[in-house]
This record gives sequence, structure tokens and C-alpha cells, in this order.
Amino acid sequence: MLDFSEVRRDYEHAREHYSLEVPEQFNFAFDVIDAHTATSPDQTAIVAVSGDGNEVNPISYQWLTQSSNQFANALESLGLSAGDFAAVVIPRVPAWYTVMFACMKLGVVSMPGTSLLTGKDIAYRVQNSSAKAVIVGEEHCALIDEVRESCPTLTTFIVVGKAREGWLSLDELCASASDDFDRDARPRNDAEDIMMAYFTSGTTSMPKLVPRSYGYGLAQVATGLFWMDLQPTDLHWTLTDTGWSKAAWGMLFPQFLLGTAFVLYDGRGAFDAHLHLRLIKQLGVTTFCAPPTVYRLFANMDLSAYELGGLRRSFGAGEPLNPEAIRNWEKHTGTIIADGYGQTETVNIVANFPDVPVRFGSMGKPVPGFDVDVIDDDGNRLANDEIGHIAVRITEKWPPGLFHGYFTGADQELDKRAFKHGWYYTGDTATRDEDGYLWFIGRADDLITSAGYRISPFEVESTLIEHDAVVESAVVAKPDEVRGEIVCAFVVLDAGLKGSDDLVKEIQDFCKKQSAPFKYPREIHFVESLPKTISGKIRRVELRDAI
Repeated sequence: MLDFSEVRRDYEHAREHYSLEVPEQFNFAFDVIDAHTATSPDQTAIVAVSGDGNEVNPISYQWLTQSSNQFANALESLGLSAGDFAAVVIPRVPAWYTVMFACMKLGVVSMPGTSLLTGKDIAYRVQNSSAKAVIVGEEHCALIDEVRESCPTLTTFIVVGKAREGWLSLDELCASASDDFDRDARPRNDAEDIMMAYFTSGTTSMPKLVPRSYGYGLAQVATGLFWMDLQPTDLHWTLTDTGWSKAAWGMLFPQFLLGTAFVLYDGRGAFDAHLHLRLIKQLGVTTFCAPPTVYRLFANMDLSAYELGGLRRSFGAGEPLNPEAIRNWEKHTGTIIADGYGQTETVNIVANFPDVPVRFGSMGKPVPGFDVDVIDDDGNRLANDEIGHIAVRITEKWPPGLFHGYFTGADQELDKRAFKHGWYYTGDTATRDEDGYLWFIGRADDLITSAGYRISPFEVESTLIEHDAVVESAVVAKPDEVRGEIVCAFVVLDAGLKGSDDLVKEIQDFCKKQSAPFKYPREIHFVESLPKTISGKIRRVELRDAI
């Protein structure tokens, strides 16, 4: 079993000496989960909590090994094999781990997706990956049934729950399969083989597919060692959907690598701030990560009514957090919210660390193992306080956890823009101060971050144009006190039509049905025309200035 107990976590020493050796062959499900089962089968890996908070069930490593073995055997019997893709849309329930680890063992490439995806969203992902299987919760079966005909590569439909017409039951498949899955009876995968893949949004194209290798899972140990400072005695809780790459950070790889149990809360309804705060004390949570939107909600509550003194580390990620919310949380928990930064294409690459003073508003400093800096368009490091691109230096030994490029078939221009001059350009901008702290400025493109969700203006515009009344549209981010940003749309209507409150609601409802609900424009302005450059590109800066 992998052992990281001897790694020194003090920042300056780690920056100088930390280096991760990724073996040529590595499989997270076998080399971490099953290895842990072999030594501590009954150890609690996950604390599963029901939506009302009344049911708390410990999930052992033994259960993870057995259930994933069963499902791997079941998938193989259904004709799936290494290299096949499977779309996975499952809520925060233990079955998600059964599926994820089974796919790893068999070599099936899982594509986690948020439960907010529509049938159309899932179809797009299936079509662009030629996926053979969909494995989803009951709430998505009907949505996928509506788009089956547009997904001819699909051969296998599996539901977490009871079997239904056209769908196999995950529970029944596992119950009838052997819990012995012989690793040595199959070819071993290389650490650089594709383990999983995420679709991530851009501003000038539809979502692009980001492949993540088996080595990516091991590289996530840096996230747990240095930013989260996870210990075997901790109980960790990250608030995130299983479909986001944030789940890989907060409820998958770092926690298992360091033997840290974590909370899996099945909260599918409206967010209940009171219950979340109560559960921190009730469950004994010691390390806690939430999006800035949640911390802003907490800041408006009387936190003195809750016993939060058991926390020793708190984290935030996704967007900057205002100092007032940070100070309020520190007052009642004794912890400063430590910001962390990374992307679907990376692991955690910039963060605030336990032994480094936090500067409110700063992203922190580069994570040990990475050369992250602020550079110009030509790959030159910029002077302190100059605005430039946040980038990761491409070293002779490839930075652990950094992807190698977008999925085959994607526009090659994406890779050319991302990798140049010996750097990976993140697409974000920042400044660096004289002490090496990075300060986030914004997206180099126009990606919108709303309540922790990353939203492509292009996706929203593509949905808007499908409405019969819309001739043209442009979408920008508008600052919002609670969500950070909201989607704001400028719409040109068809001739003879006039804007109204009723039409705003009609278009909003249309967008909610056609795409994931979190993407709909919360504000719509009707305009006669859109400002454009001489070459026809929309001048979004003018639109942002107008709101």
C-alpha cells in the first residue's frame, strides 16, 4: 500500500524537495482501494448520510472492493472492455464509487456528469465520445429514453435502482456477479492510459472532453498533502456534485490516498444551510470545503448558534471570496478559509497552506511539485504586480496531474492555444506580489462562474437561438453578491416582436428545459442590435459596461 506518512508538509521544504514518482503501471482501484482493503478491510472509508441527516452509514474499504469487483464482472459480461466509454450520472450515493472503481478495474473510461444535465446534454457527451454505456440514477432514465435514437453507439443502459423497461439494475447486476475480479487475468494498464474524462466548458465552443489518466489519480495526493493537510484521524467533507472535477479533489483521490474518511451527503433537494452546519458538529467533521456561495450564505446566519469549534481546516475554491465572509467564518470556527485553485485539466496548483499566512483575496502560492507563474503571451515571466496569464511550466518530467491535451477529435487549435512556449496556459489571469502570492484577476476568455458552476456563454447562446423569438444573443457575466456572477443575456428578437416580462420568463423556462437549469440567464435585456467589431465579433466589454 502507498505510504505518504514520511512526506514533510512544511511549505518551504516541500517546494524544494517534493517530487512524485508515478510508476509505469498504476491503477487507483487496485493499488489504493484494494491494497487498503488487504490491510484494513473494516476501516471506514466513507460516512454516507441521508438527505434528512437522520441516517448515517459507514462504508468500509471491504465494501468498496467487493461491490466494484461485482460490477466490473457484470460490465465485462455485458460486452464492455478496456477503452470503452461510459457516461456516469449518479447522485451522491455509495453506488457512485461502485461504478467508478469498477470502470477503473475493467479499463472502461468513466465520464462523470452532474445530475443537473438534461437528456440533450448527455446525448452530446455520448455522441462526442462514442460511449457504449450510460449508468445513471432513476431520475435520468426518462430523459435518456427521449434521446436514445440520437445515440446509436449506446448498447448498455444501467440504472441505480430498480430495473425498468430497457434498463438493467445495477443492484441486480452486482447481486448476480462474483465478488472476485482477478487483476492478473487481464493486461495491466499503464499509468498514462485514460482512466476517466470530464467535459469542461469553453466560451467559443461547446464543452470539450478532458481525458484524465490513471496517474492523475495518484497526482492528487499533492492536493491532500499540502492544501488540505489531510490526516488519517480527520473526517473530511467537500460540498460538490459527483459530476464536477471538484469531486476528484474532495471526495475521491486525496482522501483515499491518505486514509482519510469523508462525508458523502445525499442532498438532492434545496440546499439546507441549517442542516449542513448542524451536521458538521454531529458527524465530527474536522476539514471542510465549500464553494464561496455557501460561505456567503453562512455569513448571513447566526453562526454562534452552531458548535463549529471542531473544525481545524476550512477551504474554498472556484472563485474569490470576500474578506467579510472569511472573517465571519474564522470568528466562529477558528479557521481561515484557505483558497485553492486548479482546473479540470490539472490538480490543485495554487493554494493557501497551513504554515503560510493567508492574505485575504489572494489565491495563495504554487503547490509543491509545480512551477506556476504569471507570464505574457510569449511565455516570459512578468514582473511583480503585472497582469498576465496563470501558467504551468512544462518540465522535462511532465508535471504530475497536468493533462496532455484534449480528447482525440477535438479542435487541435485548443491544444495549440493551451500548450505553447513551454507552458500550459490556464486561460485565467492574475498578478504576483513581491512575496510570491498570486492574485486572481479573471478569465482570459469570458467563462462565467456562478455559484461555483462554470458556464460557457457559447452554450447559453446556442440554447437561446433555438427559441423561435430569438434572432441573435450574447451572454456575459454580471456580478452578484450571493452567486459571485449570474448569466446575463442580451437578446435581439425576431421582427415584429416586443420584449416583455412574460417573454423573459418564457425564454428562461425554455432554457431550463433545453439545458442544465444552472445555465439559464437570470437576467435578459432585449436590444435592437449587438455591438460588434469590424470583423463581426461581439464586443462583450460594451455589454458588461452596460449592466
